[in-house]
Amino acid sequence: MPLQDLTPQLRTRLSRMEKIMGWFITAAIALVVLGFGYYLYRTAEQRGWFEVQAPFCTYADSGEGLTVGDPVKLMGFSIGRITEIYPMPPSHRRSDYNVMIKFLVVGTNYNYIWSGNSRVRFVGTGLIGEKHLDISKGTNGYNVYMNYPVKEMSLADIKSSPRLAKLRLGQEVFQDTELEFKPWVALSTNLDKIAATGLTNLWVIDATSRSKEITGVWNETAFHYEPFEGTNVYTLPPDESPAIMDIVQGILTQVQAALPNFLALTNQLAATLSNTEQLTSNLNAVAAEARPAVSNVAVITANLRDPHGSLGEWLIPTNLNDQLTATLVNANGAITNVNITLTNVNTNLVMVFEDIGKSLDNLADMTGGLAKQVEANTNILTEISTIIVNTDDLIQGLKKHWFLRSAFKPEKTNTPPATPPKPATPAAVKK
Repeated sequence: MPLQDLTPQLRTRLSRMEKIMGWFITAAIALVVLGFGYYLYRTAEQRGWFEVQAPFCTYADSGEGLTVGDPVKLMGFSIGRITEIYPMPPSHRRSDYNVMIKFLVVGTNYNYIWSGNSRVRFVGTGLIGEKHLDISKGTNGYNVYMNYPVKEMSLADIKSSPRLAKLRLGQEVFQDTELEFKPWVALSTNLDKIAATGLTNLWVIDATSRSKEITGVWNETAFHYEPFEGTNVYTLPPDESPAIMDIVQGILTQVQAALPNFLALTNQLAATLSNTEQLTSNLNAVAAEARPAVSNVAVITANLRDPHGSLGEWLIPTNLNDQLTATLVNANGAITNVNITLTNVNTNLVMVFEDIGKSLDNLADMTGGLAKQVEANTNILTEISTIIVNTDDLIQGLKKHWFLRSAFKPEKTNTPPATPPKPATPAAVKK
């Protein structure tokens, strides 16, 4: 039915429905656009399209287990993704490897990757050969990428630069074969020492302002930083471990090689068991023959356990046993008497020594008393000596006194008189 044939009420309702449908379609289109925009934003955020992306490459013997888009991890966190995997050309300088792998590190995570000991490890994630790249954190060397400007300058330009205080060395400086200066040292304080090494040009880092993009990369063959141009990508050395399937295959190969020896060993074990069975049958026969001897040994041991048929009575008869018993009893009595006698003698000696000790103690007391008396009367001997001298002087005086001289005349003896002296001769007188 044509639109003109509709009543005014129907046309009004129809125009209202058209407006509602128009608004609904417009809202649906807006929601689709917003959803698609949010999806693009989340994808860009996840892939780091809004952040700095540092390119790297490495090498591998095989690309098996790796896929473009696989995550690249560092310290257990995803920091990037694989972008390219392709075989190496036969004439490449790295032709000892078969595959080149390129990947991106998103954000500032490239600051963990240093030139000293950062490596790319191929870590297996399953039994079917899946792998992912794991980068080891650097602990020595230098940051492989930086966001400061770097350029080569002469010594004269460096000295005349108004930003000399912000300039840093961008290379390693050697004196003969010894490393004298490392990158990032201040040129304002070390320029004269560096000039003494004979260099005229230096690679210089301008630390005045930091860029949001990567501006420099470390050249591991020339030992200096150089401007990053997008093609001079830093190469991380690989640390590839054998795949799990290769390990399993190696184990199976070793098992297969060892099977002949194992079978030979089982044959030897079978021969040994048959020999053991034969030896056991021989031992049964020997045991049957030795059974009478064992019975005789049992009888002998029973006699040995019997007191009346023991080995002691076989060696020592009954009469000899009685005599030995009597002798031992007499010897025991004699030893007892000797012990008593020695005990009495010991007691008497103890008493004698006690008496002697008492006598010695008394003598010591007496000598001690005499010593004390002598110490108390130190002038007795002097006085006695003085008395004796005075008495002798008195007697000598009495001998010379006229009244008592006759009382002290010497006794007459038959001693011949003394020979008178010879008279002197005239010659002697004249002389």
